[in-house]
Amino acid sequence: MDDATKLAALRQNLATAGVEGFLIPRADEFLGEYVPPSGERLAWLTGFTGSAGMAIVLPNKAALFTDGRYTTQAAQQTNPSLWDQRHITENPPGEWLKLHAAGLRIGYDPWLLSEAALRRFTAEGITLVPLASNPLDAAWADRPAPPLAAAQPHPLDYAGTSAEEKRATAAQTLREAGEAAVVLADPHSVAWLLNIRGADLENTPLALAFALLHADARVELFLDPVKIPPATAAHLGNAVQPRPRAELPAALAALAGTKVRIDPELTPAWFTQSLRTAGATPQDGEDPCRLPRACKNPVEQQGSRAAHRRDGAAMANFLAWFATAAPTGSLTEIAAAEHLLACRQAQPLFRAESFPAISGAGEHGAIVHYRAIPESDRAINPNECFLLDSGGQYLDGTTDITRTLWTGPGPAPAQLKERFTRVLLGHIALATLRFPKGVAGPHIDILARRALWDVGLDYDHGTGHGIGSFLSVHEGPAGISRAARPVALQPGMILSDEPGFYLPGHYGIRIENLVLVQQAPALPDQQKPFLQFETLTLAPYDRALIDLPLLGAAGRAWVDSYHAEVLAQVAPLCEAATAAWLKAACAPL
Repeated sequence: MDDATKLAALRQNLATAGVEGFLIPRADEFLGEYVPPSGERLAWLTGFTGSAGMAIVLPNKAALFTDGRYTTQAAQQTNPSLWDQRHITENPPGEWLKLHAAGLRIGYDPWLLSEAALRRFTAEGITLVPLASNPLDAAWADRPAPPLAAAQPHPLDYAGTSAEEKRATAAQTLREAGEAAVVLADPHSVAWLLNIRGADLENTPLALAFALLHADARVELFLDPVKIPPATAAHLGNAVQPRPRAELPAALAALAGTKVRIDPELTPAWFTQSLRTAGATPQDGEDPCRLPRACKNPVEQQGSRAAHRRDGAAMANFLAWFATAAPTGSLTEIAAAEHLLACRQAQPLFRAESFPAISGAGEHGAIVHYRAIPESDRAINPNECFLLDSGGQYLDGTTDITRTLWTGPGPAPAQLKERFTRVLLGHIALATLRFPKGVAGPHIDILARRALWDVGLDYDHGTGHGIGSFLSVHEGPAGISRAARPVALQPGMILSDEPGFYLPGHYGIRIENLVLVQQAPALPDQQKPFLQFETLTLAPYDRALIDLPLLGAAGRAWVDSYHAEVLAQVAPLCEAATAAWLKAACAPL
């Protein structure tokens, strides 16, 4: 079925359902960034395969909304005769709908949008209609089956805190608020609370499930029974009752007459609507697992340090190999990504990539979330820029690192070095920051951009996102971005530090380390608590791209100190040839 036929079939189903339009978010019922093949509705309909976006289909018009990471990709993957391209922040879907859909009935799947998301579409003259079944699914004849991978216990040696303790703490917050239960619609929270992991997604170790946590610390876990082997059932214990998904309506009905917490950003509107129908009172409130999950305990912090040392060894093996292979012109983007994966697979406790590697040579590096596929795979040429953004899922931690490399053998152009160094200066500005307790990510995003802004340059994505502990590579609630919710940074949070610069059609530059928020040592005249970042990622920067005069003495000293730490931590894990390469790569600038 071609794209035009798919769109026509959907419109026919909308007419049958009695609506004139339909909202298609890039989400499944768990509202996560990553979805299984059965949840790739947006990709099936439009051809766009990015991890964030939304489509709106009207009788005679259809639009695809993406952010700055995916503008180029969306234009390449979709048919312009069928889809108008829109920037999701500059031309929000709600505003577009108000302009083009006045007087129309717009359908939506209440499993795929939260109440908070629906509020962005409220406009005079537009009627939003929840549909009992998804009209896109009816058109998707060969839709894959949902995943059925088994849930597995996540050992205390890696989790650091028992599920019993986590349940008791979260339940206490419910009792203090006078709430009978909370809907946990985010599988990351379910995994963290119960110390379980799974394999329902390719790169994120989740068992896709919903749960009800009650104020007495009991949990009803809504997961297909086939996904709970005996060892997992024993791990969950008597206080956790597994139930089939089909029993969700009855479980919500049993909460009639009580207050039930709902995180309006993370929970499908179906839950809120069902609770109201049952006579319960939904209460807006944050998922009680979200912030504790973000603040890693000491065991998780140590696990992340250990995972980054091993990941650093994998990166050193790759970079040493790449330094020899790249100038020959014999590599392709996919071959480079596959070699890096093999380097990681050789490391203890490795389980999977934390996302498909972004392996972009030359102009592909300017596509922020580019993914090489056989149709786009190209040679990595000598004397060009290569951007590699990748990460690993280890039992003791999740990694995410970006390095921008010059393939050689000739010298890098002066303008490229100048722009790389400005990105590096922003990266260092965050890494070295001391900041008062209470400061949030949006307050410091500007520091990573200052050196670029000085010459009229910028990048169209956030500077940092949270990272899970053997969970998602993108984790809330904190982030470093102008658009992020102002959540105060707290000790134990792990975030990325990844400014960039992109010249479409030519190259992309991004430099990314993960940093851990720590209490900063007190200074003599300090009047309040301060925090600082500990850099976790361990891999050298490409010295061929550094403009030393622009970097300056302070920047040079920081890079030299960082490289010395990389050498000390990583070289003992490498074979002699790689260790020798690493020593040269980490020599003082």
